[in-house]
Amino acid sequence: MSLFIGLMSGTSLDGVDGVLVDFWAGAARTMAAHHVPYPPALLAELRTLQAASDNEVEREALAGNGIARVYAECAAALLEQSGMQAADVRAIGAHGQTIRHRPELGFTRQTINGALLAELTGIDAIVDFRSRDVAAGGQGAPLVPAAHHALFGEPGRTRVLANIGGIGNISILQASGHVTGFDTGPGNVLIDEWTRLHLGKPYDADGAWAATGQELPHLLAVLLSEPYLALPPPKSTGRDLFHLDWLRARLAGFSGAAPADVAATLTRFTAASLARGIHAHAPETDALYVCGGGAFNGTLLRMLAEELGERVKVQTTAVLGADPSHVEALCWAWLAWRFDERKTGNLPSVTGARGERVLGALYPR
Repeated sequence: MSLFIGLMSGTSLDGVDGVLVDFWAGAARTMAAHHVPYPPALLAELRTLQAASDNEVEREALAGNGIARVYAECAAALLEQSGMQAADVRAIGAHGQTIRHRPELGFTRQTINGALLAELTGIDAIVDFRSRDVAAGGQGAPLVPAAHHALFGEPGRTRVLANIGGIGNISILQASGHVTGFDTGPGNVLIDEWTRLHLGKPYDADGAWAATGQELPHLLAVLLSEPYLALPPPKSTGRDLFHLDWLRARLAGFSGAAPADVAATLTRFTAASLARGIHAHAPETDALYVCGGGAFNGTLLRMLAEELGERVKVQTTAVLGADPSHVEALCWAWLAWRFDERKTGNLPSVTGARGERVLGALYPR
């Protein structure tokens, strides 16, 4: 066996998803999966750190310690579930929590204390995967297309995978073997923020609230006029752009709009921005496979199907044998495996980096 743990916490800020994967003879077999939500105090601090605040250096360091402890808890649960020991695992690939993503300024920041994670787990911890790509002139994101290609590519057929977490991104796996991909815009982040603001819930389960609203075409046009959406790839984005204040600014002329109608329009916005990316850069595809939290939003999947048209079949990655909630963590296990083999993990055709690079920083056990 060649065992690796992948731990992922995305822009939805809902906690840590983890998988234990056996990469043996070129195949990937998921042996265990687990989710640990962030404790309320840590979640509140991470939300605060998404924007400039007082005493940021100390606060981020303490949050990084807290994240390492949650990651270690998830790793322990994976070992218990699988019956494996820490000594059986080659390495952990840990994403950390993005609090800034500014590749145009030459940096991206995924908070986690890698040294503490190695100390707590007794397993080699590989962290900070995005920075090397940024150092090479790339966007540092998305990194999942390389793993998607290795795990889900089908020679002779174009497939598109859409990961809908806080931010939406697509991996275009061309029939020729060429791979491209980029962040299409918001995934769940604006829907979640609006739901939290008006319902006091972390997300709109299955898109049920949005389904009760009437879409607002004029508001949708305002949202779709965001300049980021028209930029050519390579490109990446995050909460640095799409956040509640961004939304409030665009709602200035819609003060009488019912909250449910805004929810419906935000859900359509996510679907439309994803579909625009696919129409522009993968018009030949006939299959879209969705993973991430958005895969469990029936209203969003329906809108995606409407935006893409009858020719494109919208499914989740479950039909490919991969639970939609596990795919990103699986990609980080794959990146850890690549690092352990000292093989490259980025694709310049996706990120715009000057070349392929080995990604990650190692904290030995």
